[in-house]
Amino acid sequence: MQAFLLRASYDRIAERLAALAPELEVVVQEPDGGLTRDGRPFDPAGLKPQIWWLSLDAFGKRGGDYFAQLAASPDARWVQTAFAGLDNPMFKPLARESLTVTNSSAQAPAIAEYVTIHALSLLHPIAEQAAHQKAHEWKPVNFREVGQTRWLIVGFGNIGREIAQRAKAFGADIEAVRRSASPEGLADAVSTLADLPRSLPGADVVVLACALNEETRNLAGAAFFAAMKPGAILINIGRGGLVDEDALRAGLERDQPAHAVLDVFQTEPLSADAWFWDHPKVRVTPHASNRGELTGARGEELFLANLALYLRGEPLRNVTRGADIGAG
Repeated sequence: MQAFLLRASYDRIAERLAALAPELEVVVQEPDGGLTRDGRPFDPAGLKPQIWWLSLDAFGKRGGDYFAQLAASPDARWVQTAFAGLDNPMFKPLARESLTVTNSSAQAPAIAEYVTIHALSLLHPIAEQAAHQKAHEWKPVNFREVGQTRWLIVGFGNIGREIAQRAKAFGADIEAVRRSASPEGLADAVSTLADLPRSLPGADVVVLACALNEETRNLAGAAFFAAMKPGAILINIGRGGLVDEDALRAGLERDQPAHAVLDVFQTEPLSADAWFWDHPKVRVTPHASNRGELTGARGEELFLANLALYLRGEPLRNVTRGADIGAG
């Protein structure tokens, strides 16, 4: 069995890979585009890999034509990707019956921390307390406890569940929005997208963590914001296309939501004159909620864990539905 890796990706896991799968034929694409195996030149005619690792190294100058080769490969049977969502149309060539695609849960803990920390900092009156300090005022401020709040998490995959774990630790009530309303252990209630008009008015924190597809495009539109509880918080770490940005701006004027934490946008990067930058109720981050220092290491461990399962013929972790690949 043959695996095909980029040099940068291979170097990070070489020792662990050799210990895990000593019989696996690993072909490495060098920075100059040449192929090697065990440090020696490899004949391109013999390149017929079943196993691919679509790490972040595969994009930009370092990646060369690795992704293009994967997209065209008739031999590929499994690819581990570095992405939580694969809705970008560029991934459409991977949506074929002969290829199993697994997405990444490596960024989920980092994104969950991002969501939780921003939410807590907005629920607690930190700014008001700081203002009293600056004015040298000994003035106590009452605050609502997180345990009194209800969180509506739209999309309950790896990221949604990690968010729920953290919010539950503070005693928050969790409603998960999923494709089906089947029970979910971490959630106090489970609903579907069709239930949003009923669910939104009771939610204090609304997190968009779902995939972008035809069903969810502009999900957060005028009706969505009109249904939100005044004073609620919206956090979008899914895709910019989930939010109708004009409708969001109108909603912010009514405090529906009162605050928006946005890591993703319809157009990225944001132009310097985009209204989000200076809006007093908006927090902008540059699609960076996944930038935890441990995200890369978790991605390597996921590839190796899935590789072990693949070689044993066992079910893989994080298999992506074909309908979600390239659907954005």
